Amino acid sequence: MTFLRGSLPIRCATALTLAAAAALAARAATGDWPNWRGAARQGSVSTGTFPERWSADTVTWKVALPGKGTSTPIVSGDRIYLTSPSEGQDAVLAFDLNGKSLWETKLGLLSDPKHRSLASSCNASPATDGTGIYVHFKSGNLAALEPDGSVRWKINLTEKFGVEKLYWDSGTSPVVVGDVVILSRLHDGDSWVAAFDRKTGEIRWREKRNFPTPAENNNGYATPVPFEHAGKPAVLIWGADHLTAHAVSDGHVLWTAGGFNPNATGYWPAIATPVIHRDVVVVPVGRDDRAGQASTFGVRLGGTGDVTESHRVWQRGDVGVFISAPAVAGDRAYLLRHRGEVVCLDPATGKTLWTGAFPKTTAPYYASPVVANGILYAAREDGVVFAARVGEKFEILSENPMGERIIATPVPAANRLLLRGDKHLFCVAGKQDGKAD
Repeated sequence: MTFLRGSLPIRCATALTLAAAAALAARAATGDWPNWRGAARQGSVSTGTFPERWSADTVTWKVALPGKGTSTPIVSGDRIYLTSPSEGQDAVLAFDLNGKSLWETKLGLLSDPKHRSLASSCNASPATDGTGIYVHFKSGNLAALEPDGSVRWKINLTEKFGVEKLYWDSGTSPVVVGDVVILSRLHDGDSWVAAFDRKTGEIRWREKRNFPTPAENNNGYATPVPFEHAGKPAVLIWGADHLTAHAVSDGHVLWTAGGFNPNATGYWPAIATPVIHRDVVVVPVGRDDRAGQASTFGVRLGGTGDVTESHRVWQRGDVGVFISAPAVAGDRAYLLRHRGEVVCLDPATGKTLWTGAFPKTTAPYYASPVVANGILYAAREDGVVFAARVGEKFEILSENPMGERIIATPVPAANRLLLRGDKHLFCVAGKQDGKAD
């Protein structure tokens, strides 16, 4: 493994880290969903009132989108932001919570996806810190926008670092940590994780991240996961059969865990993003669209150097996911498998607490599950969205066909459920808003 660091290290203090954690908790309490896995970065929210059943004809509102996108919307205050192709360009759109269009900003020519049915030119989801909106596209466009839609800065990573060499289409989303935007670029080429100044777009540091792997395993689509290491900001990067922890201050590697693919099986790109529960990170490995090729690991945070043996807490070779990221709510981790099986695990031990399943069809699940105050939402590719009561047991509440393909992850925010389909953005309000159930 090689390293490349910039010349402008970030000075981070524990007090700022604690303040950031408090800010995340406050945003979750007010109903914000500032990145694709939510304010707590666990794919869940513990408060709020959310719908149990609806139909495409009884949604609170829906708006037509200018193009097909698979990125997940985000919510900040009274605004909804999402990316979309528009008239041949990468674009960012803003709506209010009633579905009124506020602005649309185009950022340059889009790059067509390789996988026309499942992917788009905008697979990566936006992220926000409340002061700016940060977006990344297959074209290489990485940009920051102001809340009014004006462009704060824009750079093109393809022009700067060359074409991203992936079997499929770019999907890694940016994350905001302190005063930087973190993005990973894992592909069949020079791979790295980098921090960009959120005010200027300047590269603060860029850490190379190259491991020898079987075919396609060096392709990464998972999103960085922020956490704290010894009281200071850090990020986890999953891909190339390795989990690495990097300091946000300068990108240096804090620790590395491997051993996830002892048989050197190929064509295992990292797609599902890991999730953290307390001091254990739940890591999905392999692919569950193929028999016997999915597993799940529990790795304890902390340590230095190679922690492969010392920090592995548990391992399951009989259950896993390929594309849908696990969600954590309370002391439970939820895995949504490719054909609709739901597995509830104890994230501390890896033990199965219960299993359930949504009705099977030929359509798989690509969207990740979310849990909103005890209701798990799962969107199937054919546009059917399920709601299930979870916790001590699994109880299906409803089956809600939306009439168009859904790849994007549902968003529970501000007592609403947002669903992004191929053609529309749908909003279903919770009971207290009077238009659901």
